[in-house]
Amino acid sequence: MHLPADLLKLSMPWWEFILRACVVYFMLLTLMRMAGKRAMGQFTSFDMLLLVLLGNAVQNALLGTDSSVAGGLLLAATLISLNWLVGLVSARSAKVDRLVEGAPVLLGRDGQIYREVLRRELISRADFDRAMREQGIEDVGDIALAVLETNGHIALLQRHDAAGAR
Repeated sequence: MHLPADLLKLSMPWWEFILRACVVYFMLLTLMRMAGKRAMGQFTSFDMLLLVLLGNAVQNALLGTDSSVAGGLLLAATLISLNWLVGLVSARSAKVDRLVEGAPVLLGRDGQIYREVLRRELISRADFDRAMREQGIEDVGDIALAVLETNGHIALLQRHDAAGAR
Protein backbone atom coordinates (compact mmCIF):
# COMPACT_ATOMS: atom_id res chain seq x y z
CA MET A 1 0.00 0.00 0.00
CA HIS A 2 1.37 3.39 -0.97
CA LEU A 3 0.62 6.47 1.13
CA PRO A 4 0.55 9.99 -0.37
CA ALA A 5 3.83 11.79 0.32
CA ASP A 6 2.26 14.72 2.20
CA LEU A 7 0.08 12.55 4.45
CA LEU A 8 2.73 12.50 7.18
CA LYS A 9 4.67 15.64 6.20
CA LEU A 10 4.34 18.46 8.72
CA SER A 11 3.97 22.02 7.43
CA MET A 12 5.77 23.48 10.47
CA PRO A 13 8.27 22.18 13.03
CA TRP A 14 6.91 19.55 15.47
CA TRP A 15 7.58 21.78 18.47
CA GLU A 16 5.31 24.49 17.03
CA PHE A 17 2.38 22.05 17.16
CA ILE A 18 3.12 21.38 20.82
CA LEU A 19 3.50 25.10 21.59
CA ARG A 20 0.22 25.91 19.81
CA ALA A 21 -1.57 23.11 21.67
CA CYS A 22 -0.26 24.32 25.03
CA VAL A 23 -1.26 27.94 24.39
CA VAL A 24 -4.76 27.02 23.15
CA TYR A 25 -5.31 24.45 25.94
CA PHE A 26 -4.40 26.81 28.76
CA MET A 27 -6.28 29.75 27.24
CA LEU A 28 -9.43 27.63 26.86
CA LEU A 29 -8.99 26.25 30.38
CA THR A 30 -8.76 29.83 31.68
CA LEU A 31 -11.79 30.97 29.69
CA MET A 32 -13.86 27.97 30.77
CA ARG A 33 -12.84 28.55 34.39
CA MET A 34 -13.89 32.21 34.07
CA ALA A 35 -17.24 31.09 32.62
CA GLY A 36 -18.08 29.65 36.02
CA LYS A 37 -19.30 26.44 37.55
CA ARG A 38 -22.85 26.68 36.29
CA ALA A 39 -21.66 26.64 32.69
CA MET A 40 -19.89 23.35 33.32
CA GLY A 41 -22.53 21.65 35.45
CA GLN A 42 -25.71 22.54 33.60
CA PHE A 43 -24.89 21.17 30.16
CA THR A 44 -27.63 22.16 27.70
CA SER A 45 -28.01 22.03 23.93
CA PHE A 46 -26.65 25.58 23.83
CA ASP A 47 -23.54 24.39 25.68
CA MET A 48 -23.11 21.55 23.18
CA LEU A 49 -23.32 24.08 20.36
CA LEU A 50 -20.72 26.23 22.12
CA LEU A 51 -18.42 23.23 22.48
CA VAL A 52 -18.66 22.39 18.78
CA LEU A 53 -18.10 26.02 17.78
CA LEU A 54 -15.13 26.35 20.14
CA GLY A 55 -13.55 23.30 18.55
CA ASN A 56 -14.02 24.81 15.13
CA ALA A 57 -12.83 28.25 16.28
CA VAL A 58 -9.52 26.98 17.63
CA GLN A 59 -8.84 24.53 14.82
CA ASN A 60 -6.76 26.99 12.81
CA ALA A 61 -4.94 28.19 15.91
CA LEU A 62 -3.89 24.59 16.52
CA LEU A 63 -3.18 23.43 12.99
CA GLY A 64 -2.23 26.57 11.11
CA THR A 65 -2.06 25.49 7.48
CA ASP A 66 -1.22 21.87 8.30
CA SER A 67 -3.64 19.14 7.26
CA SER A 68 -1.38 16.13 7.72
CA VAL A 69 -2.34 13.06 9.72
CA ALA A 70 0.92 13.38 11.65
CA GLY A 71 0.07 16.95 12.66
CA GLY A 72 -3.40 15.98 13.84
CA LEU A 73 -2.07 13.01 15.81
CA LEU A 74 0.69 15.13 17.36
CA LEU A 75 -1.90 17.71 18.47
CA ALA A 76 -4.23 15.03 19.84
CA ALA A 77 -1.39 13.42 21.79
CA THR A 78 -0.30 16.81 23.14
CA LEU A 79 -3.82 17.80 24.24
CA ILE A 80 -4.46 14.43 25.90
CA SER A 81 -1.07 14.63 27.62
CA LEU A 82 -1.75 18.16 28.86
CA ASN A 83 -5.13 17.11 30.20
CA TRP A 84 -3.57 14.12 31.98
CA LEU A 85 -0.79 16.31 33.39
CA VAL A 86 -3.20 18.96 34.69
CA GLY A 87 -5.26 16.17 36.31
CA LEU A 88 -2.17 14.65 37.90
CA VAL A 89 -0.91 17.96 39.27
CA SER A 90 -4.42 18.88 40.49
CA ALA A 91 -4.73 15.54 42.32
CA ARG A 92 -1.43 16.11 44.10
CA SER A 93 -1.74 19.81 44.89
CA ALA A 94 -4.74 21.32 46.65
CA LYS A 95 -3.62 24.77 45.52
CA VAL A 96 -3.55 23.78 41.82
CA ASP A 97 -6.84 21.89 42.20
CA ARG A 98 -8.49 24.99 43.66
CA LEU A 99 -7.05 27.10 40.81
CA VAL A 100 -8.28 24.69 38.11
CA GLU A 101 -11.54 23.47 39.65
CA GLY A 102 -12.44 26.34 41.95
CA ALA A 103 -14.15 25.99 45.32
CA PRO A 104 -17.72 25.15 46.30
CA VAL A 105 -19.96 28.20 46.75
CA LEU A 106 -22.53 28.55 49.53
CA LEU A 107 -25.92 29.37 47.95
CA GLY A 108 -28.02 29.29 51.08
CA ARG A 109 -28.35 28.10 54.67
CA ASP A 110 -31.16 27.40 57.13
CA GLY A 111 -33.99 28.12 54.69
CA GLN A 112 -32.43 31.36 53.41
CA ILE A 113 -31.34 31.53 49.76
CA TYR A 114 -28.61 34.02 48.94
CA ARG A 115 -30.10 35.68 45.84
CA GLU A 116 -27.03 37.81 45.15
CA VAL A 117 -24.86 34.69 45.10
CA LEU A 118 -27.32 32.96 42.73
CA ARG A 119 -27.16 35.99 40.45
CA ARG A 120 -23.33 36.13 40.59
CA GLU A 121 -23.08 32.40 39.79
CA LEU A 122 -25.63 32.75 36.93
CA ILE A 123 -28.13 30.39 38.53
CA SER A 124 -31.77 31.21 37.88
CA ARG A 125 -34.43 30.58 40.48
CA ALA A 126 -35.89 28.01 38.03
CA ASP A 127 -32.56 26.12 38.06
CA PHE A 128 -32.52 26.21 41.85
CA ASP A 129 -36.14 25.01 42.06
CA ARG A 130 -35.33 22.17 39.64
CA ALA A 131 -32.47 21.08 41.92
CA MET A 132 -34.90 21.12 44.86
CA ARG A 133 -37.40 18.90 43.01
CA GLU A 134 -34.67 16.52 41.85
CA GLN A 135 -33.50 16.11 45.44
CA GLY A 136 -37.01 15.71 46.90
CA ILE A 137 -37.16 19.02 48.74
CA GLU A 138 -40.52 20.79 48.46
CA ASP A 139 -39.94 23.98 50.42
CA VAL A 140 -36.97 26.34 50.69
CA GLY A 141 -37.50 26.36 54.44
CA ASP A 142 -36.54 22.67 54.50
CA ILE A 143 -33.02 23.41 53.26
CA ALA A 144 -30.22 23.28 55.82
CA LEU A 145 -27.46 23.95 53.30
CA ALA A 146 -27.33 24.73 49.57
CA VAL A 147 -23.96 24.49 47.83
CA LEU A 148 -22.86 24.95 44.23
CA GLU A 149 -20.26 22.21 43.83
CA THR A 150 -17.16 22.68 41.69
CA ASN A 151 -18.70 20.49 38.97
CA GLY A 152 -21.71 22.84 38.68
CA HIS A 153 -24.13 20.55 40.56
CA ILE A 154 -26.36 22.15 43.19
CA ALA A 155 -26.19 20.04 46.35
CA LEU A 156 -28.96 20.51 48.90
CA LEU A 157 -28.94 19.16 52.44
CA GLN A 158 -32.33 18.85 54.07
CA ARG A 159 -32.92 20.06 57.62
CA HIS A 160 -33.26 17.19 60.08
CA ASP A 161 -36.53 18.48 61.53
CA ALA A 162 -38.00 18.76 57.99
CA ALA A 163 -36.91 15.22 57.08
CA GLY A 164 -38.41 13.76 60.24
CA ALA A 165 -41.76 15.54 59.77
CA ARG A 166 -42.49 13.66 56.55
